[in-house]
Amino acid sequence: MRISLNRGLSENTEPPPSPLCRFAPPVPNTFEDLGLNQSFVVDLVLRRLLLEGFSSLRSLSQALKLAISIIDIVFKHLRAQQLIEVKGMVGNDYSFVLTAAGRQMASDRFALLQYASAAPVSLTEYVAATKMQSAQVQVDRVAMRGAFNDLVVSDRLLDQLGPALISQNSIFLYGPSGNGKTSVAERMLRIYQDTILMPYAVEVDNQVIQLYDPVVHHRVEMGSQDIDPRWVRCKRPCIVVGGELVPNMLELRLDDASGIYAAPLQMKANNGIFIIDDFGRQMISPRDLLNRWIVPLDRRVDYLSLRYGVKFQIPFETMVVFSTNLDPSELADEAFLRRIRNKILIEPVEAEVFDQIFHRVFTDRQVKFEDDAPQYLRSLCLQEGREELRACYPHDICNLLLSISRYEQRAAFASKEDLSRAVNLYFAKD
Repeated sequence: MRISLNRGLSENTEPPPSPLCRFAPPVPNTFEDLGLNQSFVVDLVLRRLLLEGFSSLRSLSQALKLAISIIDIVFKHLRAQQLIEVKGMVGNDYSFVLTAAGRQMASDRFALLQYASAAPVSLTEYVAATKMQSAQVQVDRVAMRGAFNDLVVSDRLLDQLGPALISQNSIFLYGPSGNGKTSVAERMLRIYQDTILMPYAVEVDNQVIQLYDPVVHHRVEMGSQDIDPRWVRCKRPCIVVGGELVPNMLELRLDDASGIYAAPLQMKANNGIFIIDDFGRQMISPRDLLNRWIVPLDRRVDYLSLRYGVKFQIPFETMVVFSTNLDPSELADEAFLRRIRNKILIEPVEAEVFDQIFHRVFTDRQVKFEDDAPQYLRSLCLQEGREELRACYPHDICNLLLSISRYEQRAAFASKEDLSRAVNLYFAKD
């Protein structure tokens, strides 16, 4: 699975101030505010104590992302049940361990579920937060040009992409391979100038679904300490999957050893973008995938099931981008294509655009070239029955030129001879 982490911003660049006023959950100080059963939290504390050995109120509060007031309630309950034993004081804090009875109970709880990290949020709160943080985009051609400034794209394409992004409905990118469909799709994330809050985990029927994934979700430090610490501030996610997509990636997956559910990809992509690259070449058939998503795309809700049959609803607040070089009519019927509101053809490039890409690529890679090199490369690419210019040709040919120069231990130069050598390596012979 390929993951894109807001490539429109450098890793060291803080995004502009985010409109988190739409969702800024305060720190819960009571179980009523927390939204979790007290017995669930007691079991969570017991599992954490089993792992830590010696612990304290502050240590538990930091590990489980819970207020001291809630930890104190659980502490008093466990002490009254003689499940913990106080060993001393550290300042104003208690130092304590599990008793023999406490270790036995904690072991029993751990055998059922091994989750002992940040306390989850309730399903109800997650649903409300996801809907509240649905993307609201306002762009024009100037903003679009800035978002795609490292690609050579026409105003015509930008004028198609802009309204599609404002609508936040699904997008179907199609056309011959090598013309930048994936590059265009991944740069769509740059239109988002805000951040979101995402929970570490979600509780459903006393089960834990782990949602926050540091591989997928690019964390941004909280600007305010008054936010419920069970939520992580992140850039909007972008998940890219290709031929490796299989049906179980779209369903809850239970780890039998730990008893913890992993969130499906579309849940991890909520409030962001989910790109299905090379659509039609997955192990799951296009028809099966489309049938799985007819309701989510139409109604913006999805349905997941726990292993023992409990079914529940989650928001489907992700913009799905299908990218394919196959004929759309061969992949889906009219009923499904109607649900994909935006269909954008990424066409082969014109000669002028090809030359612009050539200049940009070769200049960026510091490969010198003669004035007529772009035109000469165009003529080579259109030989032997090839009728279309692809946006990928300059980049791929430049890489081959660099390999040739390293092989011959000399500086790279886009001479006619080397361009011909690279093109002969690149294209298969009829």
